Amino acid sequence: MKLNFNLLSFLLLFTTTLYSSQQEMNNEDYDKYILGRSFFTIPWVEAPSATTARDGLGPLFNANACIACHPNTARGVLYNKKNEASKSLIPKLSIDSNNTKLHKDILKRDGSLPDPIYGAQISISSVHDVPYEARVHLDFEKIKLFFDNKEHYIYKPKYTLIDFHYGKFQKSTNISYRIAPTLYGMGLISKIDEKSILANVDENDSNHDGISGRANFVYSKITKKEELGRFTYKASVAFVKEQIANAAFNDMGLTTSLLKGENCTKSQTACLKAPKARDEIDITDERLDAITYYLENLPTYTPTKGKNFEKGIEVFSKIGCTSCHVPSLKAKDGTSVYTFSDLLLHDMGDGLSDGRSEFQASKNEFRTTPLWGYTVEKKAYRLLHDGRAKTFQEAILWHGGEATKAKENYVALDKKEKKLLIEFLKGL
Repeated sequence: MKLNFNLLSFLLLFTTTLYSSQQEMNNEDYDKYILGRSFFTIPWVEAPSATTARDGLGPLFNANACIACHPNTARGVLYNKKNEASKSLIPKLSIDSNNTKLHKDILKRDGSLPDPIYGAQISISSVHDVPYEARVHLDFEKIKLFFDNKEHYIYKPKYTLIDFHYGKFQKSTNISYRIAPTLYGMGLISKIDEKSILANVDENDSNHDGISGRANFVYSKITKKEELGRFTYKASVAFVKEQIANAAFNDMGLTTSLLKGENCTKSQTACLKAPKARDEIDITDERLDAITYYLENLPTYTPTKGKNFEKGIEVFSKIGCTSCHVPSLKAKDGTSVYTFSDLLLHDMGDGLSDGRSEFQASKNEFRTTPLWGYTVEKKAYRLLHDGRAKTFQEAILWHGGEATKAKENYVALDKKEKKLLIEFLKGL
């Protein structure tokens, strides 16, 4: 992977660039933005209901509003107010393929195979007279590390499912826990030129730097063909609109023109027999487009550039983080988008492996996460795909695979440089 990264040029550009995908809106666009925000924030209800614009929830679901998993359109939280697993933590299910034509067709279309009893993910809630699927129990194993002449700890999640209502999983079922990501900046990612992303692909590590990022090409239900994946933890979705439709269907049981029918398996008879909404489609194309417009026009976070900002990014670059967390990519209009991500897949090692493949992403591979919005109004969010890390240091120490060298370089830093790096990350 060739990285054209001039630190001085970057700093000059970065200080004058507005981190926002919002443009001047005319009245029509503003109305669309407000409509999208409304359908993102106001709860959906069980069908049939007098509230025909918002009925159709379930029968199986995790939350009754998008904002329930993405509070303030930000990253989800791991615990709720009762100190239990929050709605933001989603157990994704997949099984191994037996290479039949049916399995191959599903993998080509959806990227993974659902559990035959429970489907693509666990629903922790349900409408009246329909049993929910299961609940999540949280626990952690404390792992001790030693550096800087003292003990440090990282915490390995031991998430388990309890209170099953539909029997056992298939033997090969894999469970991957995913915490809802921040939604800020999705519009900016949409605008990035595909060539800028693919320029950093080095699948065979031809320059021998230990980094071999690769693209995930995925099937799109919108274009009916393979597209470059940009969104989700494994870059398994190409377009914001499609990701919204996926979340509506899997998290709330809401149908769209992209995903129709009830989110029930053949074994879930009560779910299949539950009352239906009046219309086949719960979220019309007009409303789906409005939600898409709303999310694509959210601003991203403005970085907090403290007095040591420049020193912090120097450390970030020195230890090798910029090999994957590429500071900027080019948008289609030629402007720079400061994602601190190459949006490519990288092998993160066995420690972070979730055992789940999605399209071309293997069990150990994850998309480089853009580094924005992890500390908002002095509140630090849980980090990594399953929320296991409470701090940036913990997140760094979990890095393996292609990121092993960068992690080792971090451990070798003196305390002052570590502090500079962490403060820099907190400000993004």
